[in-house]
Amino acid sequence: EISEVFAEIEHFQNAQESKLSQRDKLLSLGRKKFNMDPAKGIQYLIEHQVLSSDLQEIAKFLHKGEGLNKTAIGDYLGGRDPTNIQILQAFVACHQFANLNLVQALR
Repeated sequence: EISEVFAEIEHFQNAQESKLSQRDKLLSLGRKKFNMDPAKGIQYLIEHQVLSSDLQEIAKFLHKGEGLNKTAIGDYLGGRDPTNIQILQAFVACHQFANLNLVQALR
């Protein structure tokens, strides 16, 4: 009976690891797509449930910026679509400028 429990635990752990590695692959591909075409990259990540369509979450993803081209981020945030403007506002809110001088804030 104990061996059955251990087998179930191992099976569960393997399933979790597989799920994580699949998510990592989707995230990596989504980043590559984003760097080539930001709108298509975001859409891909949303369609594959790596990222939700919540504007705050998208802004945090862009703010973290891991593996993302800064020019592509700027292109996306600079879009004239109302959604892009809302994401830009959320993106700016992610930054903390309190107690920084101008030079530090610009970095």
